[in-house]
Amino acid sequence: MRHVIALDVGGTGMKAALVGASGELLHQARRATGRERGPDAVVEGILDFAADLRAYGAEHLGEPASAAGVAVPGIVDAERGIAAYAANLGWRDVPLRALLTERLAGAPVALGHDVRTGGLAEGRIGAGRGADRFLFVPLGTGIAGAIGIAGRVEAGAHGFAGEIGHIVVRPGGTPCPCGQHGCLERYASAAAVSEAWAAACADPDADAADCAKAVRSGDPRAVQVWQTAVDALADGLVTALTLLDPRTLIIGGGLAEAGETLFTPLRDAVRQRITFQKLPTIVPAALGDTAGCLGAGLLAWDLLTTTDGTEVAT
Repeated sequence: MRHVIALDVGGTGMKAALVGASGELLHQARRATGRERGPDAVVEGILDFAADLRAYGAEHLGEPASAAGVAVPGIVDAERGIAAYAANLGWRDVPLRALLTERLAGAPVALGHDVRTGGLAEGRIGAGRGADRFLFVPLGTGIAGAIGIAGRVEAGAHGFAGEIGHIVVRPGGTPCPCGQHGCLERYASAAAVSEAWAAACADPDADAADCAKAVRSGDPRAVQVWQTAVDALADGLVTALTLLDPRTLIIGGGLAEAGETLFTPLRDAVRQRITFQKLPTIVPAALGDTAGCLGAGLLAWDLLTTTDGTEVAT
């Protein structure tokens, strides 16, 4: 059965699948990334995982994978197939596509940025399905974004498109590791909410999920922390809406797990801020932590479509 390898490399774990032409998951597997062993070991672990997936396909599906798609964090030069930099993995300028192509006996390999790859999946087969223009914003340790246009995700001229977390929403505010002050992700990421709530309730172990629970119970301290985050997020999103005019705005990541505790006030805050802009549909992400892996599979099938003219159903 014709299939591709889909591999999503995270800071602590790797998720993989063998994906059929109609998007069916024929095999799934997970492994630790092993970043504590250093960047060279991480790269070797990725190559070994891909080789094992190829061998599984040859044995159980009658043929090895026709292509592979790999999503990685950090700065990615997708055009040249280079994993340029990832702070949480410690690597620089890794020619990952070439290394994988060699390990996979010459099979074509597509390399993508993890958030843009997850956004590709959400846009095509997840919460944004059917939308010609969408913006995917996961609220996790930081805040990133993926700009979807006609079934593709825009990387930008230098691979930095969609970095909404570094829109300055509070000029002169909290310092950000990027060198600016007042960046959106310093106020509205899951990490920022966790930090603010831990300080407000004097519990160093409290996190954003605990804050959301406290909001639902009516704790005024939690309500204040939550509203500060929602207001900052709405300010950043309205800037993005003004520039991009998406039809659908997809919110994912850990903070989105709060459900309507987040989405009800967020929709209201965005609605109150827009003037001439068109209000997009604001929806939660649908694919959860499988988005990156599913998107990697889409990248691989897209690669086959462009290289051999095969019509692929997605």
